[in-house]
Amino acid sequence: MQFLVSVIDDKANPGSTDRQAAISEFNERLVAEGYWVFAGGLADTSAATVIDNRGEQAVLSDGPFVESKEYLAGVWVWEAPDLDAALKLATEASKVCDRKIEVRPFQ
Repeated sequence: MQFLVSVIDDKANPGSTDRQAAISEFNERLVAEGYWVFAGGLADTSAATVIDNRGEQAVLSDGPFVESKEYLAGVWVWEAPDLDAALKLATEASKVCDRKIEVRPFQ
């Protein structure tokens, strides 16, 4: 079962910026234990572009699709046997990267 694991940062109360070594170590463990599928950090929301092509012409807008103090800072995709295993890993991930984590199974 695969899960999208979202790393949520907060502009009003950002996580520590010195977590890269701990995150790398955690990622190495995910690989070694067979949970790793994919991961990546995201650029700041100011680098985002939203495309809306539901009308007669596509509209491109700079910035995030919603203004919020919390934003998506990165993602993992994990392969785990069940939600309980994913939540246990996500609890560790939150501590490791010093940010909130959201876990959602793929359909």
